[in-house]
Parts: sequence; C-alpha cells; structure tokens
Amino acid sequence: MPHREVPARVSANSPNPIHDMDSYRAEYAESMADSESYWLGVTRNSITWRTLPTIGLEGDFSSVVDAPLRWFSDGLLNVTESCLDRHVDAHPDKIAILWEGDEPDDIRRISYRELHSDVCRFANGLLSLGIAKHDRVIIYMGMVPEAAVAMLACARIGAIHSVVFGGFSAESLRDRINDCESNLIITQDEGLRGGRTIPLKKTVDESLIGTSSVENVIVLKRTGNDIPSLEHDVDWHELIAGVDDNNQAVIVEAEHPLFILYTSGSTGKPKGLVHTCGGYITYTSYTHRTVFDLRDDDIYACVADVGWITGHSYIVYGPLANGATTFMFESTPLYPDAGRYWDMVERHKMSIFYTAPTAIRALAAKGDDLVQRSDRSSLRVLGTVGEPINPEAWDWYYEVVGEEKCNIVDTWWQTETGGICISPVAPATPTIGGSATLPLPGILPLLKDDQGVELEGEAEGLLCLAEPWPGQARTIWGDHERFIDVYFSMFEGLYFTGDGCRRGADGYHWITGRVDDVINVSGHRMGTAEFEAVLVTSDVVAEAAVVGYPHEIKGTGVHAYLVMQGNSEMTEETETMLNLACRKAIGAHAKVDRFQQVPGLPKTRSGKVMRRILRKVAEGEPDALGDISTLADPSVVEAIKSGFKW
Repeated sequence: MPHREVPARVSANSPNPIHDMDSYRAEYAESMADSESYWLGVTRNSITWRTLPTIGLEGDFSSVVDAPLRWFSDGLLNVTESCLDRHVDAHPDKIAILWEGDEPDDIRRISYRELHSDVCRFANGLLSLGIAKHDRVIIYMGMVPEAAVAMLACARIGAIHSVVFGGFSAESLRDRINDCESNLIITQDEGLRGGRTIPLKKTVDESLIGTSSVENVIVLKRTGNDIPSLEHDVDWHELIAGVDDNNQAVIVEAEHPLFILYTSGSTGKPKGLVHTCGGYITYTSYTHRTVFDLRDDDIYACVADVGWITGHSYIVYGPLANGATTFMFESTPLYPDAGRYWDMVERHKMSIFYTAPTAIRALAAKGDDLVQRSDRSSLRVLGTVGEPINPEAWDWYYEVVGEEKCNIVDTWWQTETGGICISPVAPATPTIGGSATLPLPGILPLLKDDQGVELEGEAEGLLCLAEPWPGQARTIWGDHERFIDVYFSMFEGLYFTGDGCRRGADGYHWITGRVDDVINVSGHRMGTAEFEAVLVTSDVVAEAAVVGYPHEIKGTGVHAYLVMQGNSEMTEETETMLNLACRKAIGAHAKVDRFQQVPGLPKTRSGKVMRRILRKVAEGEPDALGDISTLADPSVVEAIKSGFKW
C-alpha cells in the first residue's frame, strides 16, 4: 500500500507544455473537450506529412464492430520522413542510435545521416528482392542496430514488418509466418546475450518446415560462426554492397498498416495486432516526449527488446521521430555482473532510463554496492514498463538508483494501445510508489464491475477505456471478428483492457494485474492456453490448468495443476521434461515455476474449469474461494488445497 507521496521535480528549462499539475489539467481538459481537434493539432505540429490531414477521427467504439477506426484518413505520409529525413536536414551528425553489445566495450554510435543512409540502402536491397508495398516481412533478430534498420527500411517502402522476439521457438515463429503469409524473413546467423550464442538462423530454418510463403531469408552475420546456408538465403552485406543510398520514400495513406505485432491471447493462437502509420507515429512521438520530459541533449535509454511493443514505440519510432539519441542494448542486466545497467549510465551519461520491474527486483536483490559503484548523476528520469511495480521495488529504484533526485514514471499501456496511456508526466505529476497515477491527455479510463455497472469514485474493478486515441491497434490481422470479441464484446462501446485496476480517492490508478486468461511474466504476456496445450501433449498428462501467482522477482509466476495419466506421478524428471517441451513449443521465456499434481480440476456441471479457485489456491488464499456450490465435484477442491505446498 502507498506510504508517501513524492512531489515531481520541476526543471526550469523543461520544454514540456505539461510542466505542473495546472498545465496537466488544462491540457487534459482540452483533449477531452474536442479530441479530434486536439490530435489534429498534435500531429500537424509534430509529424512530417506530405498531405496534412484535415479529418481527425472516423468511427467510435460502437461502430468498430463494422469497420476499424480511422484517424487522419485524408493525410499522406511516410513515417521514416519523420524519423530520419527531417533530422538529417536539421542535425545530421547527432547520434541517432547509441548501441552497446553483449560485451561492454562493443559500442557503436550511428548518426542520423548514417542511419538514413543505412535504411535507404537496405530499402533498395529489399526492392531488389521484389519486396513491395503491402508485403509482410518477418524480422527475427537480436538487439542489434540492423534490427531497427530493417524495421525502418520496411516502413520506407510501404512493406509491413512483423518483428518476432528472438526468444520464440521455431513453432511459434512458424505460426506467425503462416498467419501473415510472410514472403521474407530477416535474421542473424546467431545472437549474443549474456555471453551465450542464440541460434537464430537455425531456428528460422526449423520454422520454415511447414511453410510455403517465404521466398528469401536475409542473414546478417553477427558472430561469423559457421552456419549452414540454404538456397534461399541472402547475405545482408552482399545484398547492400554497392547499393545506392538514394531512396525516395513510398508515400502512403495514414491508415496504411505499419506493422503487425503478435501477442498472446486466451486461446493458443497468437493475435496479430495491426498498427497503422499516421495515428501510431503521432501517438508514440507525443507520449515519448511528454511523459519523459524529453530534451535535445538527452541520452535516452530504453533497455527493452524490439521484439515487443516497448521496443517498437520507445526504442525505435517514438525517439527517432523526436530526433532523440536512443540507446539499444544487446545484453542482459546481469552480464558480466549485476552492475551492468548502472555502469552503462556512467559510461554514456544517460539522462533517461526505462526498464521493467522484473529487472529492478532482480537487481535490488543483489544489493546496493553494485549500484553505488557507478556515477549516476546524469539521470533525471527513471521509468518502468511491462507490469505493475510493487512499492518496495519502486522505493529502491527511487532511493538507491535515483538517489531521490529523479522523477519516476510508472507507465501503464499495452501492445494494443500502441503507447503509454496512464502514467505520471515527469516534471508535473506527484508520484506514489506502485501507482500509474493519472491518464494522459486523450485517454478516458473508467472502471466496471463484472456485471457491467460503472464504478464511481474510489473503487476497484475492470479497467476500460472510453474514448478512441490515435495510437491504438486497428484490428487483428485477418480476423476482425476476433478483435471485436476480445476487446469490445465485454462492455458495449468500451475498450476492455483485460486488466484489473484500483482507483484511489485522489483519482490515481493502481493496476492490479490481468483478469483474463493471460499471464504477464517478467513483462512477457503468455496465454494460459499456450501452456496447457503443450502440457497435455505429454503422454503422462491427462489434463492441465495453468494460472499465475505473485512471484517476488518475475512479478507473476506460472503454476500448473496437472491431472496425470493412469499411474503416472510427478517427478523432478517429469517437470524438467515438461518445461523443455514448453520452451521448445513457445520459447525460451516460457517456464512453469510450480507444478502441482491434482486428482481432478474444479469444474462446473457444464465442464468449465473454475479458474478463480485455482488462482486463489496458487496465490496462497485457500480460504477465500467464494461459492463452490456449482461445482460438479466440490470434494476436488479440498484435495487441491491439501496438496498445495508452497
């Protein structure tokens, strides 16, 4: 629970129009009074358009059932002209991407002029392979600058990129290739992370078994190790050798898809969320400069991965649209030791640092000495992303890392929202550890109970957003009906986030976690159905039910209840085997933390598993199960409770 309020530290030279709570309230009121005019003003003043839009929003959350929302539909642009061309004209030698590799001494500094040239050459290379507007390109890479180059080059020619996190398995990658019918994959020979090599190309080769759409695989040499080459492989460096860097951006309509990003759902099939050019670049650039109080001389560091939405919005598109120096990090916070983050802050004089609560908790557990050995006086803003942060971790971040001198922005948003929705604004918002605080301009949150009744004032319920904003996903690739079913069927006329939220008497928001069948582990969203589908393929498992539970490092751990086949018993060997299966089918980030063998699952008479019972037991609250009278066999609950050992 909150124990103190920390006032924002206002800087006299802040360029942020939201610089105190009075200006926040005025800006928010303006955005609510006429959101179309508000966002038209934002985009005209911040984004490079070939044809300025005159139309704001078309549609609303009721009409989205029939057709996707549209923002700025009469405008024409190419997002790379906002991210590159205008900055080449204004400050060509400013560092666009500051990169640090797996080893601390492996550093690259790429200016806006150099990045523009790299993107244009690679875009011409893509054109030479026949890639054109509307084609889908899978990017399966580690955290190297070329990943950003590949994303921007796709955007440059109007192709639609789909970045897949380099930890996903061949099966998961194959699902995404087939779903969007990609005809090109861009990858590396191997990735490097924490002193280990990651077999990216090998995984791609395995994923292509059972696909038919892919024509070429572009391979970047990162380690240079001997990797088998196939007939359709194209060497990155050979592709661009001698290629001209003169490339005219393909101008597209505002609603042209920019990328597809897959996220886990409550079923085993991933959802390919579609983000479009005009609204997305407007919203990410706006939220990036506003929330973080961006200055021209900032060294901005987001240590996420471009395989997730955070990397898209706040490593690549938002920072580059704002002409910032954006940091890319290939390694882990624990390599070569747990002081890596803070050593980087000192080496590069970082002023803004954005990471996940999981990393903060893991580093806090290592003690303060590894933080205090590094000079962190350059830091002005600290951020958290991906999952709720507990007040104890927030305090450590504020007191030890920031030495009580930095504003902390605890940001709530999702892949679906495209950018930050509820968050402190760095120079303006008083903060309380664990609270995402207040909505940004244009965002109208409200709470509902499970009967659909709107909750007023201080309350806890289901978090919904009541008004459209430019950065939100427009649809699920090839399945708009599923898009409506997942996000707009729960409450008519509202976007349902899938998160629970507590709102305080002061209007501050406290995100309480997922309320659907998705679990957020270390900021990675995975569907419980994904785990269950893998577990029941084993010869020893008859039924499986997976839930999340509070984990002191990961935020949420994975608890699996298993009904075993015949006389099979759960052993350490069985657990290892099942986790290897999860890793192979889903990815390296998929691990069951706790297995519990049970005689049966708590099912209603219609056969539905009553998951709230399993969640309460896994959370250590076996006496708070509520009504179980509708169960077909209530006695199974006592067996589950008595078998719980943690």
